Amino acid sequence: MRLGYKLAAEGFGPKELVRQAIRAEEVGFDFVEISDHFHPWLDIQGHSPYAWNVLSAIAARTTTLGLATGVTCPSVRYHPAIVAQAAATLAILSDGRFTLGVGSGERLNEHVVGQGFGSVRERHERLREALDIINLLWRGGYQSYQGRYLQLEDARVFDLPGTLPAIAVAAGGPVAAELAATHGSGLFATEPRADLVATFTEKGGSGPKYAEVPVAWAPTEEAAVEEAHRTTRWAVTGWKVMAELPNPVNFEAAAATVTEDDVRAFLTAGPDPAHYLARIREYTDAGYDHVVLMNAGPDPDGFLDFAGKELIGR
Repeated sequence: MRLGYKLAAEGFGPKELVRQAIRAEEVGFDFVEISDHFHPWLDIQGHSPYAWNVLSAIAARTTTLGLATGVTCPSVRYHPAIVAQAAATLAILSDGRFTLGVGSGERLNEHVVGQGFGSVRERHERLREALDIINLLWRGGYQSYQGRYLQLEDARVFDLPGTLPAIAVAAGGPVAAELAATHGSGLFATEPRADLVATFTEKGGSGPKYAEVPVAWAPTEEAAVEEAHRTTRWAVTGWKVMAELPNPVNFEAAAATVTEDDVRAFLTAGPDPAHYLARIREYTDAGYDHVVLMNAGPDPDGFLDFAGKELIGR
């Protein structure tokens, strides 16, 4: 099992995210993952830098730390040809340490280019076409593609790494888990669902299986829950809400009735390492081999010190 640290790009500026990644490598984390957003979830979070620039800076300042997008939507705000080029470049710059995490996106980030944000079925079809295009371009040479939603005309990615990055596809159900196996080379999930791993492997998937674990570290459980409620209460609303709302003000309204008890039930909070290890075990028992800790507590350095001392290597 490899343990990762989530870089909360909605909560910190670009230089601070690079600093946290360097510290994560120092304390022994295997990799970092960064959200690829245009907007934060809530205005109070206050940030949303360009994830690919941040990852490039981290690649230049670290030596062993794995890198991953968690996750990029390659089918609306970005054209998949641009994602194919960006991911290939980052794989070279990081000496093969990069994993391309992709998903069907959230309206929060994708509506900004004015191309609309279709039904769930359309989003999955667009993602499938985007993966077709990325995989085509990574074969080398000039490529063209004519899909229902996406097209590619006589394009070539000139700088390809010797070993292509894994593509971990975000899945909340069996359709996306199968897509991860047939069009990607890895799985990405946010729940300890063994059924997603089973579908992925049954359909031929054999690559890394990523999962995000929500936590909040502070010297007391009360302080951890208070901060998580202040900045991360949106996460309790679930993916059907999280995929559909267009702006932070909408998430503010949607999360208005979320209580601290709701947050406490949603994540692992406080200073007890046994609680964290038990939560991690839920995911490894379900078959995930890349577990990402998403800290919503008030002190990232305190969390990194805690993780290095109490969690890593156990």
